[in-house]
Amino acid sequence: MTTSLSRDLIFLILQFLDEEKFKETSHILEQESGLFFSMKHFEDLIIGGKWNEVEQYLSGFTRVDDNRFSMKIFFEIRKQKYLEALDKLDRAKAVDILTKDLKVFSSFNEDLFKEITHLLTLDNFRENELLSTYRDAKTARTIMLIELKKLIEANPLFRDKLQFPNIKSSRLRMLINQSLNWQHSLCANPRQNPDIRTLLVDHSCRNSNDPYTQLATNNQLLVSAQKTEGFLPMCANGPFQLASPPVQTPLNAWVSTPSSMSHPVVSGAGVGLGGPMNPSVAAVSKGLGDSSNMLKTRLSAVPDRMMLPAMSPSQSNGLQFNMAEELPKTVARTLNQGSAPTSMDFHPIQQTLLLAGTNIGEISLWEVSAREKLVSRNFQVWDIGASSMTLKAALIKDPSVSVRRILWSPDGSLFGVAYSKHIVQLYTYFGGNDVRQHLEIDTHIGAVNDLAFCNPTKQLSVVTCGDDKTIKVWDVATGTKLYTFEGHEAAVHSVCPHYKENVHFVFSTSVDGKIKAWLYDTMGSRVDYYAPGHSCVTMAYSADGKRLFSCGTTKEGESHMVEWNENEGTVKRTYQGFTKRSLGVVQFDTTKNRFLAAGDDYSVKFWDMENCVLLTTIDAEGGLPASPSIRFNKDGSLLAVSANDNKIKILATVDGLRLMRTYETHSHIASRPPSDAPAKIGGSKTLEDIKARSAGEVNPKKAGKLAEISSPAQFRSLKLSTHVKADKISRLIYTNSGNAILALAFNAIHLLWKWPRSDLNLSGKATTKVTPQLVQPTSGILMTNDLIDGSPDEIVPCFALSKNDSYIMSASGGKISLFNMMTFKTMATFMSPPPVATYLAFHPQDNNIIAIGMEDSTIYIYNVRLDEVKSKLKGHSKRITCLAFSHLLSILVSSGADAQIIVWDLNHWERQKGCFLQTPAGRTAAARSDIQIQFQQDQIHLLVVNETQLAIYDMRKLECIKQWTIGEASAPISHATFSCDSQLVYSCFLDGTVHIFSASNLQLQCQINRTAYLPSGISSTVYPLVVAAHPQEPNQFAVGLMDGSVYLFEPLESESKWEVPQATENGSASRSEV
Repeated sequence: MTTSLSRDLIFLILQFLDEEKFKETSHILEQESGLFFSMKHFEDLIIGGKWNEVEQYLSGFTRVDDNRFSMKIFFEIRKQKYLEALDKLDRAKAVDILTKDLKVFSSFNEDLFKEITHLLTLDNFRENELLSTYRDAKTARTIMLIELKKLIEANPLFRDKLQFPNIKSSRLRMLINQSLNWQHSLCANPRQNPDIRTLLVDHSCRNSNDPYTQLATNNQLLVSAQKTEGFLPMCANGPFQLASPPVQTPLNAWVSTPSSMSHPVVSGAGVGLGGPMNPSVAAVSKGLGDSSNMLKTRLSAVPDRMMLPAMSPSQSNGLQFNMAEELPKTVARTLNQGSAPTSMDFHPIQQTLLLAGTNIGEISLWEVSAREKLVSRNFQVWDIGASSMTLKAALIKDPSVSVRRILWSPDGSLFGVAYSKHIVQLYTYFGGNDVRQHLEIDTHIGAVNDLAFCNPTKQLSVVTCGDDKTIKVWDVATGTKLYTFEGHEAAVHSVCPHYKENVHFVFSTSVDGKIKAWLYDTMGSRVDYYAPGHSCVTMAYSADGKRLFSCGTTKEGESHMVEWNENEGTVKRTYQGFTKRSLGVVQFDTTKNRFLAAGDDYSVKFWDMENCVLLTTIDAEGGLPASPSIRFNKDGSLLAVSANDNKIKILATVDGLRLMRTYETHSHIASRPPSDAPAKIGGSKTLEDIKARSAGEVNPKKAGKLAEISSPAQFRSLKLSTHVKADKISRLIYTNSGNAILALAFNAIHLLWKWPRSDLNLSGKATTKVTPQLVQPTSGILMTNDLIDGSPDEIVPCFALSKNDSYIMSASGGKISLFNMMTFKTMATFMSPPPVATYLAFHPQDNNIIAIGMEDSTIYIYNVRLDEVKSKLKGHSKRITCLAFSHLLSILVSSGADAQIIVWDLNHWERQKGCFLQTPAGRTAAARSDIQIQFQQDQIHLLVVNETQLAIYDMRKLECIKQWTIGEASAPISHATFSCDSQLVYSCFLDGTVHIFSASNLQLQCQINRTAYLPSGISSTVYPLVVAAHPQEPNQFAVGLMDGSVYLFEPLESESKWEVPQATENGSASRSEV
C-alpha cells in the first residue's frame, strides 16, 4: 500500500475530481490506487450490463483466486453474462464466455462446470430446475447485485475501502490556499494583493520591473487560512514557525488511522449454479489484525489484511461468545494492601504481577495469584542532600506524601512512581522480589500528577506533569531533562504519549478541562481544546493504538467518557450510564480493543466500545468506594479494583482464573530471591559482590533432587501434524499473539500451525490440549525461500517476525524474502547474495529498520521502506550468528562465528565495545563457533549460548556474571532460550534431552529425556535443533527436531510448573501424537 500521506493525497484528489465532475477519471484512479471501492459506480456498471468494465474495475481490488469471496463474485458476474448470451440465443458468444471466462472455475468444481456446459444443449436454460425462476436480464442483475454487495462487504480485501473518509469539502483547495499564504508570509517584501498565476513554482513577490507584478484584485486562490479542527499539526516536520498564532490543523495529516470496521462472514459463499441465495450473516469477523505500516511504499498492491483460507466461522476473531464471559466478573483474590490504593498497574509480561501505590506513599509489588506481597516500601527521599530546597521545605511543612501514579515501562524492566511532592522515582526490576533503585528526579514544584513512558528518540524516556502547569520529558538512563512543555493555565492532570508512523506526540490535560497536544520540540502546543463539560480527564488509546478515548469528571460531579475522532478533533461517541453526581474524578481503562471500564457509583461499569449504552455493572461483591481505581492486565483477563478497608480486589475471567492457577505455584519459585539478590529495594549488595561470587560458580550445586522426566505420563506433550515433506527444523518461533507456531525447515519451507478457539481452548492460545491446524493456502503454494546452488550444509536459514505477526522476513541462503503471513504470498525479495544473510532482527521501535547479519561478517542496517542500507557495521572476522536489540540500553549486540560479542550504539551505529566468549577450562576455541544470544526481559542481562555453555552477561559492563558448562561426557547444546518471564532457560541437547534451568543461578531444575516424547526405536540422530518459548505462558515451550517434527511441551496441569512427580505404573500418557 501507499504511505499514509500518499494515501491521504489520493483521497483528496478523488474528492477534487468528484467536485469537478471528472467522473471517469475519478473511477480510474479508484481502480488504479485500490484505496476506495465505489459501490454506486459498481452498481451502475452491473445494472448496465457493462461486464468488461465491471471486471476491469474489480481488478484494482481483487483477483479471481484471492479468496473464496472473490471467486464467488467473479463467478456470479460471469455466470450472469453467460446466461444472458444463452437467453439471446447467441450460442457463439456463450461458448466464448464458457471457454474464456468460466473454465477457470472448473479446477475448483468440475461437476459444476460440466453442468454449466450442459446448458448449451438445452433449447431454454430455464429447463434446468435451478434456473427455472429466471425471468429477464434486468431482474436477474438486480437480484445478483444484492448478493454481490454482501460478498464484497464480507471480503477482507475490501475492508476499509468501502467508506470514503469524512473530508471537509474542497479540502485540497484549502491546503493549497494555506501553502500560498505561507509562501507569501515568507516573502521579503510581501505585497498586499499578490498576483499568483501558477502553482508549479513557489510564490515570491517580485519587484516593480517584473512583468508579473500586475495585481489581481479578485484573486480566488489567496484567502486567509482557515482554522481546521484536529489533533495534529500539518507543519509537524516543518522548519518554520509563523510569527502569528500557528494554524491548527490535524495531527492526523501526518498520522492516519485505518478504521476498525467489522465485516460479516457470508455463509454459503461457495460458487453454485443456482441464483443468489441472499446468504445470511453467520458471524462477525474482524480479520487477523492490521498489517504494520512497514513496506507500504514498496508493496503497492498488497492488501493490508487477509483472512486465512478455509477458516470456519468458529475460528474467526468474531466468535460469538457470550459477551459476559469476556469480562472479569469473578472476585478471584482480595489483597490486604494496608493503606488506601491510589494507583495500580499490571506487569506487561508477567500478567499476575501487580504494582500498587497508596495514599501514604507506600509502593507494593504483588503476585496476585499467590496473594503474596513480594515487595513493600514506604516513601523515602533517596538522596535528601541532593534535593531542592523547595522539596525540603515542602516536606518539613507537611511530611505526608501519596502516590499519584505508578506505572511499568513497556517491557516491564523498570517502573516509575510519581509522588504528591516534587519527585519521581524509577526502579529497575530483575524478577521475583529483586527491585532496585535506578533514578530519583526532582521533576516539578508541587505534586507530580502523572507519568508515562515513551520513545521519541529511540531511547526510553519518561513524561511527567504536575501542579506547576508544565509537562517535562526525561531520559530514563541518565535523568537528563530533554523537553519542557509550557502553555497550560492550570495544574496538568494527566499525560498520554503516543506515536503513529514515526511521529511521536503527547496529549496533556489540565484540571480546568483543557486538552493540548505537543510534538517533541520547542514550538508549543499544536492542539488547544476543551474536554466535554470542561471536565478534568485522562486520555488513553485502545491497545492497538487506533482509537482515542477520554474520561473525567467536572467540578460539579458530572462524568463524561467519550471517543474522539482524531481527524476532526471532535467527539465521535459519548458513553452513557454514569451516576448524576460522581464523587471524585472517575478513572477508566480499556481492554481487548473492545471494552471500556470505569469506576463509578460504588461499582465497576463496562461498555462495548461500539455501543454508547452501558453494557453491565459489577459491584465486586460490595465494599467498593464511590469512584474506585481500576486497572486491567494486558490481555484483559484480570481487573484490579481498589476497595474499602485498604483492600484490592482482583476480578477475573475464565482465562484469568486459569492464568492464576498457572502462575500460582511457579510464582513461589520466582519470588524467592537467589542468595546473591537483595531481598529489599535498594539493598547493600552490589554488582561487584555478585560477580565475585559468580566468578567461581561454574556448575553450581543444585539444592534438592533434580526433577527428571522419562515417561510421557510425567508431563504433557503434543506432536504437531504436517502433511508437507519438511527437512530438519532450523528455526522455530511462536507468533507474538501466542496462538500459532512458525517453523522454517532446511529445505526453505515455512510451516505455520494455528490453534482454533473451541470449548477446550477459549483463548485460542497454543496448548497441548487442542490439536492445531497446519495452515495451507487454497493455492497450495507454501512460503518458500529463495535457494542458491551449493551444499545444503552451508545454508544458514534465518527469519524475523514483525510485532503484529503480519509479515515475516526470511532467508535460506538466497535472496531475503518478505511474506504476508495471512496470505502466504511473497511480497518482495531483495539483497541477492553474495553475501548471504545469516541472521535477521527487526529494530524494536521501528519495523521499517531491520538488522541483517551476513556471511561475510558484516551487519547491514537496512531501511525497508526506503530500500536502502543505512549503515554497514564491520567488526567481526567470521559470519554473524545472532543479533539482539536492547531498547533500554539503546544498543545492538552481535555474535559471530569468531566467538566475539560486539556492542553497537543505536543512535550512530558505531561500535562501543566487544569481547571474546570465555572458553571453559579444558575446551578448545573450535567448540565455540555458533553463538546464540538473547536479552532477558530486563533488557540488561544477555543469555549467551554455544555448544559447551550457557552464560549470563551484564551488558552495562559486558561482563560474564553466571556460567554453566557441560560435562566432559555430555552431549553438546544445540539451542537455548529464556521463558517469556525470563525466570527459566530452556535448553536442548544433541542427545535428545531437554534441560530446564533456573535463570537466576543457572541451576538445573528439570530434565526431559528423549524417551519421554520420542517413540521407541527412533534413530539417535533425531534430536532437537531449536527451542522456542511461548510469549505469554512461562511454562510452555516447543522444540523442532532433525526429522522435521515439532513438539509442544507443558507440565502436568496438576503441577503447573516444571517439577514433576514420579510416574505411576498405570499412569496414562499425556503425550499426544497427531
